[in-house]
Amino acid sequence: MDEVQAKGLGLQWQMLIGFVVGLAAGLIANAAGGGDAAWVEFLTTYITGPIGQIFLRLLFMLVIPLLFSALVVGIAEMGDIQALKRVGLRTLFFTVLVSALGVVIALTYANVLKPGVGFDQALVAEQMAGARERAGAILSSQADKPTGVDAVLAIIPSNVITAMSQNDILAVMFFALIFGIGLLITNSRPAEQLQSAIEGVFHVTMRLISLIIRAAPIAVACFMFNLAAVFGWDLLIRLAIYVGVVLLALGTHMFVVYPILLRLFGGVSPIWFFRQSQEAMVMAFSTASSNATLPTALRVAEQKLHLPPRIARFVLTIGATANQNGTAIFEGVTVLFLAQIFGVDLSLGQQAVVLMICILGGIGTAGVPAGSLPVVALILGMIGVPPEGIGLVLGVDRFLDMCRTTLNVTGDLTLATLVSRGESTPGEAADDRPDLPPQPV
Repeated sequence: MDEVQAKGLGLQWQMLIGFVVGLAAGLIANAAGGGDAAWVEFLTTYITGPIGQIFLRLLFMLVIPLLFSALVVGIAEMGDIQALKRVGLRTLFFTVLVSALGVVIALTYANVLKPGVGFDQALVAEQMAGARERAGAILSSQADKPTGVDAVLAIIPSNVITAMSQNDILAVMFFALIFGIGLLITNSRPAEQLQSAIEGVFHVTMRLISLIIRAAPIAVACFMFNLAAVFGWDLLIRLAIYVGVVLLALGTHMFVVYPILLRLFGGVSPIWFFRQSQEAMVMAFSTASSNATLPTALRVAEQKLHLPPRIARFVLTIGATANQNGTAIFEGVTVLFLAQIFGVDLSLGQQAVVLMICILGGIGTAGVPAGSLPVVALILGMIGVPPEGIGLVLGVDRFLDMCRTTLNVTGDLTLATLVSRGESTPGEAADDRPDLPPQPV
């Protein structure tokens, strides 16, 4: 892929061009025939929709082997349990800290700006009626999932093959974590050979993904065409205040919180960081999936941010599911927005509970499109708001999903940069980042 990029535009620019072309074509299609026109429905159903789905399916097909191999090898390369403990604790600390800051920002904006107060009740009824079926499907899928103690126990897979077949990311990650620790503490020739074989799986998977990613600009154009052709300008006009508050909270976290953390704890220039991370950010925005963006994020971390591979693989594979700041922010704003619409006044204590659940929800939400909606429905039921209220935000969720996924992936790269500070070892490139003091070895 590097050879291809050397001959022309970089992949991130190709994806941006695909984004603009798809968006423009979609808006033209929506203006010409409307989202319900037969020819627009034909294009989105039989041409652009399948192309985008093929791209995503090819990526998701390789996510499980990539996640498993990257996490196992990343742990095994730590060298000893103490290094793993140190990196793990730092990852946990920054994950909780940054997520908490994000939710506090979200709740503050929602309380001050009150996007749901005085909302047009006729529009509420219209939106609820139009999206009731989709909301019901989300709620029914959530009802089948374990809760409470059962949800905690479900993280430990009784059969890892079944967990992989069901795309249970948390269970697969737990198995990979335990397996990686086993390799780390086993000192034998066969164990070394097994580690080498798993690393081979990682390299093969990354190579296959690098070939698939070449089609990203076309897929991005198809995604944006589908989005714009169906919704048109309604995407931003309807529920504009709510969308604006979510974007304001996401933007504050992206351009205020992350730069401060990068400068204070990562020792790098925020401008340099964002410039190097733009390819992963564009991919995240286009696919609305942290898992689908994981391969690109891994390559960006190692080749452009020059982070130690063992740290990048460990933090980013965990972060794709457990470090979702954008998701936590979205959940916080959405819950208060819907509570305000339905006239449910939440006390500070109740908002503190919402804050904690949003942090946990950001850690446990699946890194796939619309993965946070079931968590929102769960919180709504807990605070006395009709869970069907999520139907009000479904019309703009795809756009907001793209925005919050961009923040999620950027947060993963930020987390990897923070954890990498002082963790470089001989042979790992981590000393050529701007403004980074010499690293101990």
